[in-house]
Amino acid sequence: MSAEALTPPEAARSAARAGLPLPPERHAVVAATAEHIHSVVQVLRELDFGDTPPATAYRAGQEDHRAAV
Repeated sequence: MSAEALTPPEAARSAARAGLPLPPERHAVVAATAEHIHSVVQVLRELDFGDTPPATAYRAGQEDHRAAV
């Protein structure tokens, strides 16, 4: 998570700039949700996917016949 958490007023300002005005009772919930999403994205950015092929290379229900047996 960031050193400084997103405050409810900052969340409200960001939402308003995006054209999504929020009622005051939603500011804290939106700020908490945004912080959670940020923490999840931060963890995902740290993962090393190495030689993982892109999703377009995956075919559901098909085995990978290239794997060594």
